[in-house]
Amino acid sequence: MAVDKNLLSGSTTMLLLKLLERGDMYGYQMIAELKNRSKNVFELKAGTLYPLLHAMEKKGFVTSYDKAADNNRVRKYYSITKEGLQALQDKKNEWNTYASAINRILGGVNCAY
Repeated sequence: MAVDKNLLSGSTTMLLLKLLERGDMYGYQMIAELKNRSKNVFELKAGTLYPLLHAMEKKGFVTSYDKAADNNRVRKYYSITKEGLQALQDKKNEWNTYASAINRILGGVNCAY
């Protein structure tokens, strides 16, 4: 089932930070991991990913470095910073508040009433 892209737009930074919390990754690796872990729901394009990574780097959430791959090509790896870990926690808190409110209205599993 296709998901409305508007639902994804506010959460992509959180998802990328979550991936990088587990370890350094390069761009294509993030795209493949998001696709795999979401069971093909999140199919991020490089044209969407790299502007997000550049914006996250500008905010100090991630840093990047070049590393040679097995095929003698150089890949740019990204790692999460202390500020990125804090941003991830803030975004997870926002998400939980948002998801709980939606579930209360829809009658989902997190309905407290």
